[in-house]
This record gives sequence, structure tokens and C-alpha cells, in this order.
Amino acid sequence: MTDFSFINAFSGGVMIGFAVILMWLFLGRITGISGIIGGIVMPEKGQVSWRVIFVLSLVTGGAIYPFLWGKDLSVTLDYSWPVYLVAGLLVGVGTRMGSGCTSGHGICGLARLSNRSIVATVTFIATAALTHTVFSLITA
Repeated sequence: MTDFSFINAFSGGVMIGFAVILMWLFLGRITGISGIIGGIVMPEKGQVSWRVIFVLSLVTGGAIYPFLWGKDLSVTLDYSWPVYLVAGLLVGVGTRMGSGCTSGHGICGLARLSNRSIVATVTFIATAALTHTVFSLITA
């Protein structure tokens, strides 16, 4: 992360918050990405179209960003596609087991003062801190 900008980070946070509010106001739904995608994979009657539109909007936003701002969003992959596929599946299973992902708990759950999300978010942060500490000691 070499081009950090407080303005960009703040603006992105405001846009995410605004999107979450709009989803709640217009659909009465929580903007948890893993739950939205889970509802596409294991569909419920009448709940698929808005989910597909939401996911396509995320992809479309990323696709048009370079044209709007003139910045490249290229990504360098350090591993092969099968590794990322297995990792993605494991993340999907983990978010299902945890009743949501870090974003869903951290943004939507904390905003609703959900006890489950508070515990989950504290667990995510503590685990990340512990992992960083252990790997820093190992690689030092």
C-alpha cells in the first residue's frame, strides 16, 4: 500500500456506509457480502434477482473504475488459480460457519450493536494481531 491517502480512505468508508444505509432503507436487508452470495448459491424464491444485481454492480464498479479515474487496477497473482480457488472456498465455508464475514460483522453488525458481531469482530482483530506477531517473530 504505497499510495495511501486519508481522503481516499475516508471517502471510501463514507461510500460503504452510505451503501449499507441504502440497502437497509430500500430492501430492509443487511449488506453482508457472504450472505448475499450465499443466497445466490443456495437460492430462496424471490430472493435471487436483487442479489445478482448487487454482485454484478460490485463487479461493474470495479470494471469501470479505470475508465472514470484513469488508474489501472491490475493485480499480480503470487500463486496459481487452483490455490486461490481453494482459498476462496475455505473463506466461504468459514463465513458460513461464522454467520458472516469480517465486513458484514464489522460494518453492519457493529452498527446494529449485535452482540454476535461484537464478539466476531474482536475475535478477528485479536487473531490478526496474534498471527502478525507470531509471523513477525518467526521471520525475524
